[in-house]
Amino acid sequence: MKITVVGCTHAGTAAITQMAKLYPEARITVYERNDNISFLSCGIALHVSGVVKDAGQLFYSNPDRLAELGVRTHMKHDALAIDTDAKTVRVRNLETGEEFTDAYDKLVMTTGSWPIIPQMDGIGLENVMLCKNYNHAQAIIEKAKKADRIAVIGAGYIGIELVEAFEQLGKRVTLIDNMERILYKYLDREFTDVTEQTLAERGIAIATGQTVTSFEGRNGRVTRVITTAGEYEADLVVLCIGFRPNTELLAGQVDMLPNGAIVVDEYMRTSKEDVFAAGDSCAVLYNPTGKHAYIPLATNAVRMGTLVAKNLLRPTVKYMGTQGTSGIKIYDYNIASTGMTETAALAAGMNVKNVTITDNYRPEFMPTYEQVLLKVVYEADGRRIVGAQVLSKADLTQAINTLSVCIQNGMTMDELSYVDFFFQPHYNKPWNLLNQAGLQAI
Repeated sequence: MKITVVGCTHAGTAAITQMAKLYPEARITVYERNDNISFLSCGIALHVSGVVKDAGQLFYSNPDRLAELGVRTHMKHDALAIDTDAKTVRVRNLETGEEFTDAYDKLVMTTGSWPIIPQMDGIGLENVMLCKNYNHAQAIIEKAKKADRIAVIGAGYIGIELVEAFEQLGKRVTLIDNMERILYKYLDREFTDVTEQTLAERGIAIATGQTVTSFEGRNGRVTRVITTAGEYEADLVVLCIGFRPNTELLAGQVDMLPNGAIVVDEYMRTSKEDVFAAGDSCAVLYNPTGKHAYIPLATNAVRMGTLVAKNLLRPTVKYMGTQGTSGIKIYDYNIASTGMTETAALAAGMNVKNVTITDNYRPEFMPTYEQVLLKVVYEADGRRIVGAQVLSKADLTQAINTLSVCIQNGMTMDELSYVDFFFQPHYNKPWNLLNQAGLQAI
């Protein structure tokens, strides 16, 4: 059996390592256009700030490790075209320019995503940077050494982590986003108000509710960001606007969402026989709505890649869907979310209610305790849990993993009220915070 894998970051690495173990007789060939694999881009900000000194620690695999499993990995090889009827892949060696065609029995598409690059005046100026892979990380670090004013475009997780990293390096930082609040996709206003205040207290300028229209520069290098509401001096700009799936190779050959994300079934099969897909190139089943959605997260990618291997020969293990569960640390605050925010649920036309709790996470007779903010969103009819968020200086983020399981299993607020959680004064109160949320739901 000949297995061809196109792309090798999180989903690809997970699929390859599992396939090599499950099908030792198979001939597995990998084509990757970059010169490295398995880079944890979520660690870029930690590397920029100096918390992670050695970027090599952000890789968890390499071609040599795959070779030990019997995998043939071709780095700097770009897949140019795929014919799913003929079961062939046309490839170019980026070092020699040689082109050739390879045949497959099973095709695994793990081509990932790429940053959205807006087409506007000045986008090609020097020091307007992307933030996705290892090479981007190294370039940002080098450019930041000589930069004084840095503008980050996009207030999602990556953008927020970068502005914190740049501030800690002593830079003057501006955060720009077209939404009215930072972290709009992940958190409701109660939470973003706290995080915005935290950033502002560190001197970070927050410019929300405005869209970047162009960049201006001098001698080919960026000096200013122009938006619909103002102008901001910057000698380094990092674009963190979002990502789009890399799926052009299969355009018109498999079912996709309007944004190009490949639609896969619960066994990671595309609409074309013997073609599987996983990771940021795919749409995923989003359990809060029961529909497919584009949620590019490394956690989704490794699960999907592993399932490709499990289901390659026959449907065996079903994908359980995702809640888009994620977390972030912003200075002293530990923040996590799962499922839909109240804002997102209402925008989707859902009839929802919420419980919002502000309390100390453990008894006041303890020497120290921290306040926690918890919000659980649920359907008014049936009381099914669809989302939750938590914020505290104490690390209570695992509560969101628990609520992720609740959403995945279709649990209600009434069921949450009486789930068996332990009590120990070091960690919580007699009525666990999650029990309280269930009990307070009306």
